[in-house]
Amino acid sequence: MQHPVHRLVTDRQDIRRVRWESVEGGDLPEGAVRARIDAFALTSNNITYAAFGEAMSYWAFFPTGDAATGLVPVWGFATVVESRCAAVPAGERLYGYWPIASHATLLPAQVREAGFVDASAHRAALPAVYNRYRRCAADPGYDAAREAEQALLQPLFATAFLIDDFLHDQGFFGARQVLLSSASSKTAYATAFCLAQRGGDVARVGLTSPAHLGFTRGLGCYTDAVAYESIAGLDAAVPSVYVDFNGSAAVRAAVHGRFGDRLAHSCAVGTTDWSRFGSSKGLPGPKPVFFFAPARIEKRTADWGAAVLNARIAESWKAFLRRVSDPAQPWLHVAHGHGPEAIAAAYAALAEGRASPHDGQMLHFR
Repeated sequence: MQHPVHRLVTDRQDIRRVRWESVEGGDLPEGAVRARIDAFALTSNNITYAAFGEAMSYWAFFPTGDAATGLVPVWGFATVVESRCAAVPAGERLYGYWPIASHATLLPAQVREAGFVDASAHRAALPAVYNRYRRCAADPGYDAAREAEQALLQPLFATAFLIDDFLHDQGFFGARQVLLSSASSKTAYATAFCLAQRGGDVARVGLTSPAHLGFTRGLGCYTDAVAYESIAGLDAAVPSVYVDFNGSAAVRAAVHGRFGDRLAHSCAVGTTDWSRFGSSKGLPGPKPVFFFAPARIEKRTADWGAAVLNARIAESWKAFLRRVSDPAQPWLHVAHGHGPEAIAAAYAALAEGRASPHDGQMLHFR
């Protein structure tokens, strides 16, 4: 059965440039399944995937066949519409990592009740965490009414949990405060939430734009929130760790310039301001070190075992979801968009830095 695939293709050299194209899905290989992508989340995390597409091989997950273009990966839900794998029949609903496209083809392996791994040859050397797909019917944490929150926040929250775990494991490098840029972003405030849950006397200082200062302060998970223009006014004598979700060379330089050797560690995580990303050469203080969540997952899986790691993330996730969804003061408003025009518009708003921190974009092809 032939399925035309409609996909949003991104220019690798300028990730703001996208276009829709249609290609033939081709015949389904033996052992494979074809999934119709129904709904997916789009956040600044996906812009980070695009910005680091070359360096971190994110473009390699869903190749277009053209080295000049790529498909931005997203997290969301899909339904198997064609199967040549007896263990994963048509009609199965799946959660996992997808391209911004109407359909995707997977080659299930290590099929279990809970899910399977995509064993497609081009993904064999890529981080395993992105190759796992959950079967919604067998997932005890799945709630059809909470699909948006799962897709929007769960992947980001896992990264936040791992950053918090890493900093705690390192004794915060002796620091007395953690500075978090792009503090209104979901991954940043999830990290602040995890840090706050630990208690202790390590302060959490959110760095953000003046436009998002009120939102950031209203979250309640930061000890303080400061506009980027006020970084020069921070107490430079306080030993600090910088967790960079913003990626702006100017903000990075301001933090390093203010704290110098009092900056105990500089952790590069994301690029919400990817257009201003630049070299770290010549910065005072420590050299920024990229935080790669899959590597931390591998370490903690070896330390604790997968079951313990998953249980700890799940327990913390439930507490975070309760706070985010608090009807008295919700942190997240889910905005649903339908169709190609809505998808392209949501992507453009994120790539150009116009998205509201209040909103979480849940997008549907139909």
